Amino acid sequence: MAKVLVVDDSSTVRNEVSGFLIANGIDVDTAIDGVDGLSKIGRDPNLKLVICDVNMPNMDGLTMVEKVKASGKSISIIMLTTESNPSMKQRGKDAGVKGWIVKPFNGAATLEGIKKLIM
Repeated sequence: MAKVLVVDDSSTVRNEVSGFLIANGIDVDTAIDGVDGLSKIGRDPNLKLVICDVNMPNMDGLTMVEKVKASGKSISIIMLTTESNPSMKQRGKDAGVKGWIVKPFNGAATLEGIKKLIM
């Protein structure tokens, strides 16, 4: 089972992030939106980290994070988004988000932090 779940409605971003992580030896699964992500989080006890977009159809990333927190599940979450609004960042922090990365994804700059969160 996966250690990292990448949740983004953009197939380009999902493929870029998951491909980079897989190339660096990390088990990855992907989800297309917050609904799909929440379902996969609930089914995979091996997940250690979620890398999630904010703005997605069906269920946005922050709502998904709040639902994960409300469920009592302990999992690290990093937001990867174009969103830089301070109130959204605070909402994420209040829901337990560990980090906020503004797109574009820079794998080399984040790899060590990701590895620390999944160990």
